[in-house]
Amino acid sequence: MKNVEQRAKFDDYEIADDYDFDGGVRGRFYKPQKIRTTLQLDNDILLFLKKQASEQHVKYQVLVNSLLRNYMSEAIQ
Repeated sequence: MKNVEQRAKFDDYEIADDYDFDGGVRGRFYKPQKIRTTLQLDNDILLFLKKQASEQHVKYQVLVNSLLRNYMSEAIQ
C-alpha cells in the first residue's frame, strides 16, 4: 500500500463471525526457530550419527533433531 488513500479502504474492515477452515493446513507457514547451542557428544556417538546422516543424505544436525523429536513424542504418550 503506497499511500493513505489506498490504506483508507481497510480502516473500517470488520472480520467475519465465522470462517471455513475445512481445506486449511495446520502449520503451513510455521517455521521453527533454530537456536545455536553447544552439545558435547562422545566421539563414537558423533561418528555414528554422521554416518547415519550421510547414508540418509541429510545433515547430522537434522538427524539429531529428528531423533530427539521422536523421543519426545514417545515420552509424551
